[in-house]
Amino acid sequence: MTKVVWSHSSLKDYEGCARRYHEVKILKNYPFKENEAVLYGKELHKAAEEYVGKNEPLPEQFEFIQPTLDVLMAKNGRKLVEYQMALTEDLQPTGWFDKNVWVRGVADLLIVDDDNLTAWVVDYKTGNNKYPDREQLKLMSLMVFANFPHIREVKSALLFVVKNDMVKHTMSVDEAEAEWWRYRERVGRIAASMDADVWNPTRTPLCGWCPVKTCEFNKEH
Repeated sequence: MTKVVWSHSSLKDYEGCARRYHEVKILKNYPFKENEAVLYGKELHKAAEEYVGKNEPLPEQFEFIQPTLDVLMAKNGRKLVEYQMALTEDLQPTGWFDKNVWVRGVADLLIVDDDNLTAWVVDYKTGNNKYPDREQLKLMSLMVFANFPHIREVKSALLFVVKNDMVKHTMSVDEAEAEWWRYRERVGRIAASMDADVWNPTRTPLCGWCPVKTCEFNKEH
């Protein structure tokens, strides 16, 4: 079976629509274009990274997130910003670009509390909090367990900074094995599509915004 290198976003893209995943992620027929919302998110992430990691003052436009960041910074533990984690298929830490990499993930903020054997993973979100994706929190928690084997519990959160909302999730290390098997099954479907070269489209309410205009489900087809 074909080896798949994946992340939360690529798995989500495939499960949303295999046709779009193939056209965008594999064939790269439609390069990603940054809009104002994406640029705003990147600027906020950079500002938060430098405030927490380097004690740099926040730009005026992002000062509204300082109270929240101060609460996170007050937590016990090592503060790791924009922390890259990569694992092999047997769940061993590896380099981001190493040939044996299987899954990748980046924690906007990772707090490792060695004394209490716990960790916090925080992902900053500048978009809408209407449909929070807790799957991202599950995967990041699993990757923390693999990279920090002494950690017994991971508390994670999607921090919707503009909406002033937080979606939380807690995972025990005892849950990790079963969760990894669920991911292996899901990633296996991508490998099956690659082996068969079959990429079926899925009709969704988002088809109108899809860049694949040649798809029969796109309203511009």
